[in-house]
Amino acid sequence: MNDFVDYLAPVAVAAVAVVLVLGLLNMMRGGNPNRSQTLMRWRVFLQFAAIIIVMGVIWFKSA
Repeated sequence: MNDFVDYLAPVAVAAVAVVLVLGLLNMMRGGNPNRSQTLMRWRVFLQFAAIIIVMGVIWFKSA
């Protein structure tokens, strides 16, 4: 279980980074604005989830 927790936070942060880069690339290429908007909404959701996960990992490690 401890190994799972160790990898959970970096995976969450990496997911945010991937969606951010995809959204930026789409905007720089002049892609579909609706796709950029969707990707940025996903980024906000993933950032929220990443914060919750990181805080949970910190709490789990301190207990």
